[in-house]
Amino acid sequence: MADGTTGQDPVGPEPVGPEPVGPAPVGPAPAVRPFLVTAGRVADAGGGRAMPLETQVVATAAGLDALGLLSFERHDIVAACRLPQSLAELAARLRLHLNVVRVLAEDLREAGQLAVYVPDPQAVHDASVLRRLIDGLRAVPDSRGIPRNTE
Repeated sequence: MADGTTGQDPVGPEPVGPEPVGPAPVGPAPAVRPFLVTAGRVADAGGGRAMPLETQVVATAAGLDALGLLSFERHDIVAACRLPQSLAELAARLRLHLNVVRVLAEDLREAGQLAVYVPDPQAVHDASVLRRLIDGLRAVPDSRGIPRNTE
């Protein structure tokens, strides 16, 4: 062309190379606002404190039976809770806000579709629990497969 351009699309040439193989990369989190998912409810609005993030949740038989009837996030929570896990793990796995998971877990507990096990608050202050946790973390091998030092 007269201006020195080749007439190609201004965005750029087509990418060269094979199509990516394997699972698609993880995209951005959903743009739905948390208050829309919980209908404006917050985690500690009921009878006191919100469930701690280390609270363990697991789907009940009733929850698994009702899986096909649950909608959206409730379905995802019950489906992900076939094995026990903490609210923090669940929120990270489903890429949901922690307080959304707290509210929905409470709803599912009230409906009998999720069993909730709140940890004993006294165990947090027990030094032996913290020592076992530290020892367990040190026993996890590094990227080379070598356990970390015990001291």
